[in-house]
Amino acid sequence: MKIAILGTRGIPNYYGGFEQFAEFFSVYLVEKGHEVYCYNSHDHQFQEKTFHGVHIIHQYDPEYKLGTFGQFIYDYNCIKDARKRDFDIVLQLGYTSNSIWFFLLPKKPIIITNMDGIEWKRSKYNPLVQQFLKFAERLAAFSSDYLVSDSLGIQKFLKQRYNKESTYIAYGAYPFNNPDASFLKNYAVEAGNYNMIMARFEPENNFQIVLDGVVESGDTTPILVVGKHETKYGTYLKNRYANYAHIRFMGGIYNLEHLNNLRYHCNLYFHGHSVGGTNPSLLEAMASQALIAAHNNDFNKGVLKENAYFFSTPKDVAHILKSAKKSDNLHFIKNNYEAIVHQFNWEKINGEYLQLFEECMEKGKP
Repeated sequence: MKIAILGTRGIPNYYGGFEQFAEFFSVYLVEKGHEVYCYNSHDHQFQEKTFHGVHIIHQYDPEYKLGTFGQFIYDYNCIKDARKRDFDIVLQLGYTSNSIWFFLLPKKPIIITNMDGIEWKRSKYNPLVQQFLKFAERLAAFSSDYLVSDSLGIQKFLKQRYNKESTYIAYGAYPFNNPDASFLKNYAVEAGNYNMIMARFEPENNFQIVLDGVVESGDTTPILVVGKHETKYGTYLKNRYANYAHIRFMGGIYNLEHLNNLRYHCNLYFHGHSVGGTNPSLLEAMASQALIAAHNNDFNKGVLKENAYFFSTPKDVAHILKSAKKSDNLHFIKNNYEAIVHQFNWEKINGEYLQLFEECMEKGKP
């Protein structure tokens, strides 16, 4: 098959979840004998024409000058180029800035779209942007030939809202089983004697519920708050908890070996995400053998099943902090780790995407 991957800033990954998936999946497809093209921003750090056999097509991307609006121009340039290439399949990762160009999509190839999360629910967007994202989501749902959901919650949502079927395929993670406590001295913590929360600083990631629960519990065990906090919301949180020395704002940590060890050696790892599909950082926490306390929603429960503590309020968080110890919940950790090995491993996920492609080629365009 001749396959195009659109909707990312490019490969290799220097940005996020879709880019990571595009990197792993495109190389996998080449190894299986397919001809693969991945669209990259013109100013991507990788400027070669191929990456492990994947053809790289650089397109002009003015996001660095225009902000978010530049993504619409970049996606337009990618779709316009794809019309010339005689692809069999076009895989779109996300819909936010490419769905408005649906009428320009090439007619011959099968269009498969990973619908990402329910973007319009994110509280960082003002009501006007939320209305546009609802419109873009609808366009993508009805202009694609086949849909992919990265969580059971998204699959259920698409069926209920648009009466559209989608194929559930999650993200992946690499199992971590080589812990080294020596890294902890860089963060002034001791193994088993600290907790963590890690996410982008956005209200729907529920930092405030977790940290209010920390305060309410009276527990002074250090909690590492990991993420780039130089934002308006980050400043608000830092001011709110300025008098609590055990609440430590660490900034972004991007060294994967350090992160894996921090997650492995903490007592509790709080996952506050409440919007979106299968979150890569949740899978990485499972792969790092952390004891997880997650926000109580369908997305998180679809991944964790019963193998975590769940919270909805600061009172829930306070109760978990007072009662939960990692050493008492090794069955949760074992079950989540085995889910990574058997269910959320990259080889399986890549295989599921390839199987979907083959089935779609056999069925043809609806």
